[in-house]
Amino acid sequence: MKGSSPIALVTGVSRDKGIGAAICRTLARDGMDIFFTHWGAYDGEDGCGKEEDFPSAFAKELGDLGVRAAHMEADLSKQGAPGFILEAATQSLGLPRALIHNATYESPTDFRTMRMDTLDMHYQVNNRGPIMLSMEFARRFEEVYAGAEDGRIVFMVSKGPDPHNLAYTATKGMLTAITEPLATAFAPVGITVNSVDPGPTDSGWITDEIREKLLPLFPSGRIGTPEDAARLIRFLASEDSRWVTGQVLRSEGGFIGK
Repeated sequence: MKGSSPIALVTGVSRDKGIGAAICRTLARDGMDIFFTHWGAYDGEDGCGKEEDFPSAFAKELGDLGVRAAHMEADLSKQGAPGFILEAATQSLGLPRALIHNATYESPTDFRTMRMDTLDMHYQVNNRGPIMLSMEFARRFEEVYAGAEDGRIVFMVSKGPDPHNLAYTATKGMLTAITEPLATAFAPVGITVNSVDPGPTDSGWITDEIREKLLPLFPSGRIGTPEDAARLIRFLASEDSRWVTGQVLRSEGGFIGK
């Protein structure tokens, strides 16, 4: 260990208003050092827009909260990404104790537009990347933190009947399916595994038209924010959650648009 504070690795932190940034800020305020990854190429081409200088500025913002912060660009579709990410995190800050899978790939697909390469890209980023990163994390955790009980893995998942997001929903469903068996596999190592479904979250993609359609589906009268998801993840990353594992938790304000 290079420092005494626990370290969280958060993937997919590329934008100031995103869920990933909210997670990092929330964990940093609790005293966790933060290593985050980002992939601006996706945000520029398919996401909500690339924020060129965000990673460096955000690392400084986290540092101003009194924690250590480091980051790297990482494309989870590459086979070697899991090892590179964990090696970079370990060299910069130390081996993480919490792994938060926030990175995702989403490109609208329906039954008319679905193509094999589109489905493959969803699988590579949403399934193969995070699952293999979890395996590498567990192997290193077992070696470095033998006997510990504070390892944490959290997946971000999604569901719903949207016929225009078939590849995304299918791959997120795979993470839901693997949550419980991974929790069983990693329990002897001291790692809990849970998934969080934040529901529709106002992280930069919601237009006025979408907002008008979504609002009636939230009984509280507002759409979820990145901070709503981050508060639950803060609990799942903490010592208090050590007896919670294998769960898929909905933090969506009673959203009724299932």
